[in-house]
This record gives sequence, structure tokens and C-alpha cells, in this order.
Amino acid sequence: MHKEGFYSSGEFAKKANVTVRTIRFYDKKNLLKPSYVNENGARFYTDADFARLQQILLFKYLGFSLDDIKNITVGDSDYNILINSLHLQLNLIKDKIAQMQLVKNAIEDTEKILKDSESIDWSSMLSLIHLTNMENSLKTQYLNAGNISARINLHAKYSVNKQGWFSWIYEQCGLEPGIKVLETGCGDGRLWVDNIKNVEKLKNIKITVTDISEGMVNDARRNIGNGMFDYGVADCMNLPFDDNSFDCVIANHVIFYCEEPGKAFKEIKRVLKPGGKAVFSTYGSHHMQEIAQLVNQFDKRIVLSADVLYEKFGLDNGERLLKKYFNKVDKRLYDDYLLVDVAEPIIEYILSCHGNQNHYLLDRYSDFKAFIMKKTRKPLKITKEAGVFVCFN
Repeated sequence: MHKEGFYSSGEFAKKANVTVRTIRFYDKKNLLKPSYVNENGARFYTDADFARLQQILLFKYLGFSLDDIKNITVGDSDYNILINSLHLQLNLIKDKIAQMQLVKNAIEDTEKILKDSESIDWSSMLSLIHLTNMENSLKTQYLNAGNISARINLHAKYSVNKQGWFSWIYEQCGLEPGIKVLETGCGDGRLWVDNIKNVEKLKNIKITVTDISEGMVNDARRNIGNGMFDYGVADCMNLPFDDNSFDCVIANHVIFYCEEPGKAFKEIKRVLKPGGKAVFSTYGSHHMQEIAQLVNQFDKRIVLSADVLYEKFGLDNGERLLKKYFNKVDKRLYDDYLLVDVAEPIIEYILSCHGNQNHYLLDRYSDFKAFIMKKTRKPLKITKEAGVFVCFN
């Protein structure tokens, strides 16, 4: 006999069409822990555990290592987290299908060349090697997409300022009909998705959307889906555009990720037309400070960001850095804060950070979730300190 609503290891494995040995292996590797262990050490699972197993089996099928899987899956069946995870998995599958189609075409082309010429074309072989060595880029894309989605979801749902960050950013750009616009570091294209109706009113505007990640560009293309946009892979420190090409360049929360921000400023200035405008967003030292305080209370070893990004390019030093390159720099602040009364979006946000948190939290996920749930019994106010520098060439 066991608790109602719980499955033994054997029952759980049978329903999932996997072996008990597989379930035990994932338990041993801390990938899929049982929801309940009785006094005799027998392990039991619930329906919610199937969501975790689904993620593990999909990523294993796609070639992810067990360490990768451990770092990108969370044992939580909360509706919003599960929906977000499935959406990201769907995009990953689409990218995988597109990649496999490229490999198929390349194999067919290489086979035809070999048959026609009766000699080996080593350049074709190199192309095949490059195409079949794209797994790491897909993994990185999934992680990046998940991180961006977690941050956007938290701000979108719990920000007090109802205008919304992307609507406010668009307003600061002051776009007009007939101009050429470049966005560098587009992420999943949310700036344009949220403002597409306003963009469509602008006649003869041409917008080029770029990111250093090909996967992010693919996500942006899928999400925006409008014919007035061009897409491309580009590094903002080395833009593949002619001098004086754009009337406006937008870099939303991207410059502080650059190894050398000065190179990015110089490149953006180069591609701007005389009198053109560049819009750089960033944040200050107090931004989301309550999140860092929360995890520090739980475990003092956790650091949510390996780099202090606002020290590289932030609201405090941005004007000084930009004045070396632009004639006029106008600093504008976004008035907002978060008021959060549920745990899941905070947890998702924390796990998306670029620090060491997953090393300390994933094995103690249940304890951490209980800790955050206790902290959000009353609405938690979270500081937002973000804004833009609007620069004129």
C-alpha cells in the first residue's frame, strides 16, 4: 500500500515506458528525485514528476549531456514555468529540424559532387563537419532564450508601471516614417513584437534586427514575422554595415555584455548617419537588489552575476563613457518597481542569472522554493533602476 496519487518506481516507469533502472539512474544523478520516500526507503512519484521526466528525455534525445540537462531543467510543475519550458522546447525542436534539413541538403550535394566528378571535394567535407558540429550552439541558444524569457516574464507580469519597458524604450527612440533603423542585440525580438502596431503605421521605414547569436535571430524572426524587417547575425563591436547607413541604432541591455564597450560605441557611431540617434539602455547599482539579498539569506555562497555589469556600462558611468563618442548625451530614467506575491517567477528569474546559483540551488530546490514562498506571503517590493542614454551623432 502507498499514498493515493503516488506511483511506485515500477508503476511510474511503466506509465512512462522506460525501465526502472532508468528511473533509478536519474535519481542517483539528481536529475529526477522522487516526490516521496517512505520509512522503508521506497521511492514514489506523482503526475507532476512526468513533466520533469519529459524534459530529461527530450534533451537526452537531442544530444544534451546529463550535466547540461541538470543545469537547464527545474523540478517544478507550476503552470507558467511548464508552459514557458514547453514553448522553449518547441523552438529548440524547430531549430533542430532546420539544422537537420541543412545537413540533409549538404549530404545530398556532396554525394552528387562525388558521383559527378569521381573525386573527393574536401571543402564539401568541411561544410559537413561544420554543420554536424552545431550542437553547442543549439544548447547555448536554449539557455539564452530561457534566461531572457524568465526575466521578461517577471517584469511584464509584476511591474507597477503599466506602460511596460519595451513600450517605453520604443517611445524614447522617436522613430519616424522613411528612416533606417538597426537594433543590435535583439534577443527574441520583444521590442518589435510589443510595438508592432506602432511600427506598421510608419511608412517606408526599414528595420534591421541583429544579434550575435544565430538562434536569437531565429527566435526574433519567428516572433516578429513581419515583412518590413531584415534579419542578420552581427556583433555590435564589428558591425557588417557601411558607414552612415542608419538614422537610428538601438542597443537594449547589450553593451555591458561587450568585452570592450568602447569598440561597440565606435562601431555604432560609424554606421550612424550624421545627425543620427543611438539609444543605449542599461541599469544602475540598485536594480533588483532585493533578489540578490534573498539568495544571500538562503546561501551566502551564491553570486547571481559573475560580472558586475553596471560597472562596465551603467546609469552611473554611462554618460561619461558615451561623451567620448557622441556630441550630445541625454539620460532618461524609467520610473518603475516590481510587486511580486508568488514564488515561481522569482525562482525562475534567479535560476536564469549568470552566476553560480544553479550549483547551490538545484540539489536543494524544494527547500529553496519553500524559502521563497515564505518570503512572498506578503507582496515583495523589488527595486528597478533602469533607463536609457539617447545619443546624437
